[in-house]
Amino acid sequence: MAILMNRQSRRPAARGRFNLGRTALAAIPLLALSLLAGQAHAQGPTTDTSVPNLPGGSGSAMRSPPGASGSGFGTAPGSGGSAPGSNLPGGGVLGGRPGPYSPKGIPTTITTPATGAGPTALQMPVSAPGSQEVSPTSTSFFGTLSLPSSEDIGPADGLTLDQAIDTTLKNSLDLKQKFIEIPMARADVLQANLRANPIFYQDGQLLQYRTGEYNRQRPGGPQQFDTNITYPLDISQKRRARTAVATRAQKVLEALYQDAVRQRIDDVYVAFVTALNARQTMIYALTSVKGLRTLKTRTEELYRNKQVTLLELDRVENQLRVAELGLFDAKGAYRKSRLELASLMNLTVQEADKLEIRGRIVVQAPPPPPIEDLRQIALMERPDIQAFRLGIARAHADVRLAKANAYSDVYVLWQPYTFQDNSPYGVKSATSWALGVTVPLPLYNRNQGGILRAKMNVDQSVIQLTDLERQTVIDVEEALQEYQVSRRLVHELYTQVIPDAREILDRNYKLRDVGGISIIDLINAQLDFNDKVKQYLDTAIRYRRSMLSLNTAVGKRIMP
Repeated sequence: MAILMNRQSRRPAARGRFNLGRTALAAIPLLALSLLAGQAHAQGPTTDTSVPNLPGGSGSAMRSPPGASGSGFGTAPGSGGSAPGSNLPGGGVLGGRPGPYSPKGIPTTITTPATGAGPTALQMPVSAPGSQEVSPTSTSFFGTLSLPSSEDIGPADGLTLDQAIDTTLKNSLDLKQKFIEIPMARADVLQANLRANPIFYQDGQLLQYRTGEYNRQRPGGPQQFDTNITYPLDISQKRRARTAVATRAQKVLEALYQDAVRQRIDDVYVAFVTALNARQTMIYALTSVKGLRTLKTRTEELYRNKQVTLLELDRVENQLRVAELGLFDAKGAYRKSRLELASLMNLTVQEADKLEIRGRIVVQAPPPPPIEDLRQIALMERPDIQAFRLGIARAHADVRLAKANAYSDVYVLWQPYTFQDNSPYGVKSATSWALGVTVPLPLYNRNQGGILRAKMNVDQSVIQLTDLERQTVIDVEEALQEYQVSRRLVHELYTQVIPDAREILDRNYKLRDVGGISIIDLINAQLDFNDKVKQYLDTAIRYRRSMLSLNTAVGKRIMP
């Protein structure tokens, strides 16, 4: 509806056709301005297009293309409450994350059910570019292994686990590009808090085609020139609701970044333990080669004394070749593991070749807290759970925004100047002003679907949080069980199995010295001992990895 008030004042009429033509010419630029502003009635409001459209609805696919404005944070918890059709200024929709970018946090299965796109960047585990996952519980094994007298922890200036983590967090390009999402979210808060622009409109009406066309014999007009200013009033406080959604979306992105850091640290755990495994395997292989070389020297001496056969000497030489190939393979595996660790740390190949690590596979540490305490720590500390809790608050803000979008802006029109040209009739021209208001009546569209969608998104977010909390408790339970099992296995292997196997091997060597067994039997005994060594090394790596996996499952560094 529109309410108008007019008041006219008189002034002397313009004289002569020259004045009339000048008035018409003066109206030309005003008409051009009105055409650029859009078509509208002289005293009616126009649609506000001064506020940029806020994107909604469509989430990105697996990953955004290079150069696109898609987020690296994937689907943000609590998003998806806004739906297409919201009556924000400019006709846009505040869905996903606010701001003039493609939405960063809207599940595509919610906003575009037919799309069903998969997870994006931060939903997937962080990995080094071009790297392949290496199982931390499997030892590269080509030749024979022998247990050294003590564990070599590496050079004094070697890279420790803490240094690897610090360097990765400082240099990781993946984390740097994801961190930029946070200031982008702050920009979105700024954008969402902007007010709608007023609208300036200038027009001319009942204009004559030729000067002097209007007269007493052929009346028309009078020509009228209007200056209008329309100002939108946000009576339902949509701007405040938009800002609240954008602010909560920023908090969700901050929590998601912390979860990306947690995943990146877990990648460093895996790569570092893999490098420890590869280095220790190389040391074991080197010890094996040294032992077999000694055995070969003794066997050659026995062969010259005709105490062993050529077949036995060949068997020892063949076993030495296998061990040397195993050492070559172990060195290659160690270099590969250092390259993978260096990739996480954003180092060059030359820097990776100079990299030496320092650390123990078997670390003496006090037992972790009881399972009840671990569960509570995980539920309170894990950033992915925090992100979902913040996402629920964001979903509630989406509900308030959907309700605010039920009512369009009220447009107040102020027409401070209207000029009516009465010169063709020889009377005085007139000026006037007008005031009006346009109120869209919410009879049919009160954003009912958007409100219902936002409420359902709250319920969905709560279910997702409940499922994540349940899975987190299971993850902690599994990580603790793996730690306890591998810890006992390492203890049993180191204190019982390996000493027994070593004693058996020593007895076989003594029997060989007195001619009690053949070289072939001695080699078989050595291979049996090597199998026990490999089992111990695999289990020790598994135990070390379980300690670090417990940290990841809990979301806090509780084990060294």
